[in-house]
Amino acid sequence: MTLHRPSTVDDTRVLRAVWRALEEIGSEIPMLFPVHPRTRKRLRDLGLDSSGILPSLARPNGIRLIAPLSYLRFLHLESLATLVITDSGGIQEETTVLGVPCLTVRENTERPITITEGTNTLVGLDPEGLKREARQILCGKGKRGRTPALWDGRAAQRIVGILERQMSEVSCAA
Repeated sequence: MTLHRPSTVDDTRVLRAVWRALEEIGSEIPMLFPVHPRTRKRLRDLGLDSSGILPSLARPNGIRLIAPLSYLRFLHLESLATLVITDSGGIQEETTVLGVPCLTVRENTERPITITEGTNTLVGLDPEGLKREARQILCGKGKRGRTPALWDGRAAQRIVGILERQMSEVSCAA
């Protein structure tokens, strides 16, 4: 799980509601939460975390708060996850490539292909929708999706090919 966007964590009402939903989900499946500094401050301000975010702190609600992780460590955790809950755009793409169901806690996304073709479901800021979709995934009814066309890791090769063709056309025209 990750949460860091101002629309998710800066509005006290929204953060409390989402947190309650996460606690319910966390009672059904253990959750790891590498806590972003912005979110850490908000949780402390609301009295939802008085722990100081100690690494390896296990909370009774099944949410384990840990320090932020390196990209590769986080990617490894994503690859092993049953589901990922996030408000991050990049994570929507990563979970799609990894084939891991993703629930996005936002009202919109700049990565719509992760919804139409991938494993991402936009749940908005609705705690009931978040819980409902998480339960679907936990019951084996999560979105399967597929990796979109051209998400094959060969973008650089295609770009080089285009540039070579354009350079060849320029050379021939001269």
